[in-house]
Amino acid sequence: MEKIIGIGNALVDVLVRLKEDSVLEQMQLPKGGMMLIDEARQKELRACMEGLQVEQSTGGSAGNTILALAHLGGEAGFVGKVGRDALGKFYAESQKAAGIDARLLKCDLPTGVANTFISPDGERTFGTCLGAAATLQASDITPALFEGVSMAHIEGYLVQNHDLMETICQTAMEMSVQLSLDLASYNVVASDLPFFRHLVQDYIDIVFANEEEAAAFTGQKDPLEALRQIAALKCLAVVKLGSKGASARLGHEEVMVKANRVPVVDTTAAGDFFAGGFLYALNRGASLKACLSCGALLSEHIIGVVGTRLPEEEWNSLTQTLSKREGI
Repeated sequence: MEKIIGIGNALVDVLVRLKEDSVLEQMQLPKGGMMLIDEARQKELRACMEGLQVEQSTGGSAGNTILALAHLGGEAGFVGKVGRDALGKFYAESQKAAGIDARLLKCDLPTGVANTFISPDGERTFGTCLGAAATLQASDITPALFEGVSMAHIEGYLVQNHDLMETICQTAMEMSVQLSLDLASYNVVASDLPFFRHLVQDYIDIVFANEEEAAAFTGQKDPLEALRQIAALKCLAVVKLGSKGASARLGHEEVMVKANRVPVVDTTAAGDFFAGGFLYALNRGASLKACLSCGALLSEHIIGVVGTRLPEEEWNSLTQTLSKREGI
């Protein structure tokens, strides 16, 4: 298989299961929301977490996609920025343990953290401190990062730094590396739509979007029309439809798969794991329908656990299942 790298925010997910929501009030976090916080607030949150049960794992959208790809046996790498601290070491060691070629840059800021508070009713509240991840810049992107790579998967959250995105895309093009883009969030797309359209029209080979992101990109078109409108920009378009399944279109070929009904514990990384499964199958020369099925299978498994860690035996079962599927 050819190597696929992810480029995005290198974050450590710190997951806390709450016994009661009063802790959120104490930390001044609106339940169900996502708040970007600075380093001072991050220290306050850490103090509030003392005595609580805490789990941590590597995170970030592109990082999650590459994690899924690597666990399936794909040749995977990741480009991001971490701090020279314990969490940065944890991030690097975790990626190495997963078989990921971690091409991590470092700076003196703390490693980025996505604090995830899980309420008794299952709802998640986020306090995210980007830290070192936010300092990834155009000057960090060199041809060496793309050596031996066939495709780079970029998370849309990086689009807010136009110089960085232009440099990533231009360097990848010079190195004959295909580009995959996850639109990340409907509000990010809506706030920077002209630049997103420029990227897709001029650089991107594969676009991943959920229903809301696809609507924001196309002017509130329904999912099917949005799929066709994105594909008309001469890329492979993939629109994730949640419990209804997923669809893809390339040129005149259009396919859809339905989703199986499974218990939902936590939707964290569902879209990221879908992209990982899709790219894994695509890299093996699978049909569009087989790629969608592979992505859907990973999504169904990851929403059954808290966070992004699946037991090793479950990964073994997944790879065995996929090995028996025709065309993968």
